[in-house]
Amino acid sequence: MKEAVKEGPRPLEVALLASVFVVAACGLVYELAAGALASYVLGDSVLQFSTIIGTYLFAMGVGSWLSRFFERQLPAHFLRIELLVALIGGSLPALLFLAHAWQPDAFRVLLYGLVLLVGVLVGLEIPLVMRILKRDVALRELVSQVLTFDYLGALAVSVAFPLLLVPQLGLIRTGLLFGLMNAAVAVWALWLFRHELRRFAAHAVACFATLGALGAAFAGSQHITSLAEDRFYQDRIVLAQSSPWQRIVVTQGRSGMRLFLNGNLQFAQSDEYRYHEALVHPAMAAHGAPRKVAVLGGGDGLAVRELLRYPSVESITVVELDPNMTRIFSTDPALVALNAGALRSPKVRIVNTDAFQWLQQEQGTFDVIVVDFPDPTNFSIGKLYTNAFYSLLDQRLAASGYAVIQTTSPLIARQSFWTVAATIESVGLSTHPYHANVPSFGEWGFIMASRRPWRAPTALPEGLRFLTVEGTRALFDFPRDMARVPADINRLSNQVLVTTYEREWGKAHP
Repeated sequence: MKEAVKEGPRPLEVALLASVFVVAACGLVYELAAGALASYVLGDSVLQFSTIIGTYLFAMGVGSWLSRFFERQLPAHFLRIELLVALIGGSLPALLFLAHAWQPDAFRVLLYGLVLLVGVLVGLEIPLVMRILKRDVALRELVSQVLTFDYLGALAVSVAFPLLLVPQLGLIRTGLLFGLMNAAVAVWALWLFRHELRRFAAHAVACFATLGALGAAFAGSQHITSLAEDRFYQDRIVLAQSSPWQRIVVTQGRSGMRLFLNGNLQFAQSDEYRYHEALVHPAMAAHGAPRKVAVLGGGDGLAVRELLRYPSVESITVVELDPNMTRIFSTDPALVALNAGALRSPKVRIVNTDAFQWLQQEQGTFDVIVVDFPDPTNFSIGKLYTNAFYSLLDQRLAASGYAVIQTTSPLIARQSFWTVAATIESVGLSTHPYHANVPSFGEWGFIMASRRPWRAPTALPEGLRFLTVEGTRALFDFPRDMARVPADINRLSNQVLVTTYEREWGKAHP
């Protein structure tokens, strides 16, 4: 009696399971792209990703429920849905970029409308594939196989999206590339089910028209990006790069260059000297003879430029998370001229890592520490304003040293400003708050922290354009509308600063 030979998977089964892998990967890319764009434009990345993911999963549930109404011609329905997902999902980042530039008031409506639509379509895909496979595969094996390939596709994209796809392609081309992959699955389905499709010619035309449209958009993606960003930034864009952490854009206009990170202005050439002189010199001049200095953030080298005015400085360690920032500002001729080649100085050591981790691992102490992070618009930045961070900062500060932290506007975000002061004081450091007017930002705040009193400097380096000895003392005077108010401590466990900041700046920019 012959033994039964177990048949291997049929070509149709393999093809459809491979399609499940691609479909899952594409669906997650569209979800991640929507979340990333929402966090860029609307801020508070935790809130945006949470609401995007929730909306998307809800829409997938709706799509799965709707799949019960598809009874006949399942391959044809699957093919059409793939084409719709390819077109709508693939173009999602480009449409949102253009909406943000041309119709910013419509951005939120379009964002959630597209997420709902793509989610419903993606929710239809897997049930249809399972019902097609059910004709030839046992239910137990069917469910395990489909879910396995579904999860594997999601895993592959979740790793590749931040590490490879966005840094190398950008959001628009990433979306279009995966739209092309969805369209390729439709072409594959066209071939696999060619004998079952009643209107083969019409489906073939639709497939290749979709491929052509997405291919043309991919080829012209740089023009789409430029069109959107030129409209948004107004001035001519001279440099634009994406990294795993942010979108870096430098513009050139009548008033000079301006740097934007994720659409938020970081400095304007016309008045950045006011900001950086105020950030650096009250602490440096008061110290007397600082030798060892650290800059946390500040990858543009402008704070370093001011630090190098002090002959006593022997070493400056710049801790900047994004290597693209330090590379651009140490190689681009116009930007190097702006920071006077500061990042090329032999006194400067650049460390591209997370500042929180660096403080945990660093063993030495510093005479002055300059903390120049972006404002706490989300929880990943907000952790750098917590008492846990300032406790580590305290350990790296020499007994006679000063730390200085840029601390948003005490006029617009008054509660946020004094929350930072209360948080620094909670770790045992004394605070010396001050403020300066920077036209591009308005009234801007800083907080000096130390274990010894701050003494007004008797002299400042030559060549300053903003600060004077007498003017420095005036920075520490707060009028009534910026005076101290009661504030909570910002902790890793609550991150009250992020919600306070969003509330205060939201009122300022309705």
